[in-house]
Amino acid sequence: QVQLVESGGGLVQTGGSLRLSCAASGRTFSRYGMGWFRQAPGKEREFVAAISWTGSSTSYADSVKDRFTISRDNAKDTVYLQMNSLKPEDTAAYYCAQSRVVYGLTSRNPDAYAYWGQGTQVTVSS
Repeated sequence: QVQLVESGGGLVQTGGSLRLSCAASGRTFSRYGMGWFRQAPGKEREFVAAISWTGSSTSYADSVKDRFTISRDNAKDTVYLQMNSLKPEDTAAYYCAQSRVVYGLTSRNPDAYAYWGQGTQVTVSS
């Protein structure tokens, strides 16, 4: 049974930083691409960032490019999202997800992901 557990969310002021973590279990982590998505109240879930199974390829939404960095530690079965220069519009629940297929590259499409975490809330105050 695959489990994804996010942590690291919280309340931060504009311009601050947070580092989200997502610990995975249940499948060989190093074989799967990973992604981060977010959903604000009243809005649809949107793509934030993705990383390939090796970590050599990454992809970012335009809204977070140059501020957020996705990374992974295959020895710890964990994917991270470093968020810098946070803005109030970054406020949302953040979800990590694991790709459906092995050896996948990055994908912005939520349908490419088979498993999702429960989410961690990030709130940026102005």
